Amino acid sequence: MCPLMDTQSTRKSIAQWYSFLGRCCRVAELIPERLAERRQAAGISQAELARRVGIGQSSANRLESGGTRNPRQIVEIARALGTTPEYLTGETDDPAPGVAPPPPVPQDEDDEIVEVKELDLAFGMGGGSYLDLPVKPKARKFTRDWLRLFTQSPPNRLFIARGIGDSMSPTIMNADIVIIDTADNRVRMADQIWAIAYGETGMIKRLRPMPDGAVKILSDNGNVPPETAYDGEIHVVGKVVAVVRRMAGA
Repeated sequence: MCPLMDTQSTRKSIAQWYSFLGRCCRVAELIPERLAERRQAAGISQAELARRVGIGQSSANRLESGGTRNPRQIVEIARALGTTPEYLTGETDDPAPGVAPPPPVPQDEDDEIVEVKELDLAFGMGGGSYLDLPVKPKARKFTRDWLRLFTQSPPNRLFIARGIGDSMSPTIMNADIVIIDTADNRVRMADQIWAIAYGETGMIKRLRPMPDGAVKILSDNGNVPPETAYDGEIHVVGKVVAVVRRMAGA
């Protein structure tokens, strides 16, 4: 009899095929279940697991939700979770508890993300903004390394603010973002740019100390006349250490 016509052999093949499919389905169910279990036992987040394995966080999320049935990085995932691929796929029920996951790799301090508060109150470069208005700071995130391009002061001594007006053009244009270093608030050199409070008005200007103790307040726009402040009339908030501008047409 032809093997293809052997009913018993055919039934056996079909049974083996369904058994194989059943194992595949069970593996697909076990991987996300056991992966989540071991990740939580290791005390790491999905983001940290993704970083250790070298995949995106969305991919790590799909692994636990069952969206990825046969992950190619099963060996790397198991190693990151301190277990074995066999445990994740259900070939063994021993998670190898004696194997600890590798410790987190220390993050380079230069790559650390830090927050800098943004002043909702814009420092006026024309008519000015009144400083007695409520200031509602909101944090913006930068790498520490990027901030060090402009200043060595700690992030909690920095602010970013948006200028208004054209009195400091072309150096600072309307709507430019400035970084203000409040750790540096002593005017030692003439004609540097500072964020100041003059009377009740906030502004960004160049300052020039005078021999008689007065301070000349200068604008880069030649159409704006200088002013002179005397003792007690001016408060230096901080030095402007950077100007961030969006390119025209961007």
